[in-house]
Amino acid sequence: MKKMKKVLAVALSLVMAGSLAACGSSSTETKAPETGASETAAESTAESGSEAASEVSTDGKVYNIGICQLIQHDALDAATKGFEDALTEVFGDNVKFDEQNAQGDSATCATIINGFVSNNDDLILANATAALQAAAAGTDTIPILGTSVTDYGVALDIDNFDGTVGGNISGTADLAPLDGQADMLHELFPDAKKIGLLYCSAEANSKFQVDTIKGYLEKLGYTCEYYAFSDSNDLSSVCTSAANDSDVIYVPTDNTVANNTEIVNNICTPAGVPVVAGEEGICKGCGVATLSISYYDLGVATGKMAAKVLQGEDISTMPIEYAPTFTKEYVASRCEAYGITVPDDYVALEE
Repeated sequence: MKKMKKVLAVALSLVMAGSLAACGSSSTETKAPETGASETAAESTAESGSEAASEVSTDGKVYNIGICQLIQHDALDAATKGFEDALTEVFGDNVKFDEQNAQGDSATCATIINGFVSNNDDLILANATAALQAAAAGTDTIPILGTSVTDYGVALDIDNFDGTVGGNISGTADLAPLDGQADMLHELFPDAKKIGLLYCSAEANSKFQVDTIKGYLEKLGYTCEYYAFSDSNDLSSVCTSAANDSDVIYVPTDNTVANNTEIVNNICTPAGVPVVAGEEGICKGCGVATLSISYYDLGVATGKMAAKVLQGEDISTMPIEYAPTFTKEYVASRCEAYGITVPDDYVALEE
């Protein structure tokens, strides 16, 4: 595998310019996956939205929604957009959004949440784990819906989590089937030996994902090594170590990596080390393949939950909801450069 990496590095260097252009791009628009199952889910979303709209009271109340998004990147942007679109479909001009971005800082999340509490907003959307943790600490009365959160038990330190948080919190989870991601890695790289698990140690859900997938990968015969970085400042050095010592690198749905995919791509591409990603935004930026959800659809699902809460449904009894479909996706240019034969059931990501 090491010899192959050296040969591939030459070929990969020729495509780096194109790859880097892709890494730097960002968009808040998410297209539906080109699969029958996803189309069915999209149709269901539209139908459910129409049904909800017909049930809205006409008392003219305006609902004020505070949105705290941890950081700006494609996945979280798409979840916020889906959430807003779903609620606008139901309430039209009678819903107002105060959308604020914490720029990756947990302390800023707390400041943003305190502002929503002071304004006595009707509901808070906490987009990503740190935002959810800040919201949970900030209020026990205003309804809170999380999204883009991998595991609520881990995020909120709930022992024996049974799927319902209770109190004033519920939401949606972005956890993809980690056993499926391990199987996908094995399908693409059956001859690899050492897998580097690259993640931010400050993100509890990232640690949860790498701990879980490590067990699946080891059952498939791989040797796994953790490569934890504390923030973007030491991502480069840790990623370099991972690239030097690994045949393949796995990155979970990690917000810090998602906002710094160019760093990972600039290191792994010349080194000839492919990256398998936990979600499609990271995959576009630095990966070869992913088994991912649609974050826009996840946001829509969260928006539908919000509509129910605003219309009187008890949030304390609402279980956490999960993405209904997952799609195997790949980046064609990188797979071609690595000489990877992609099975027919994968969908090419736009580059």
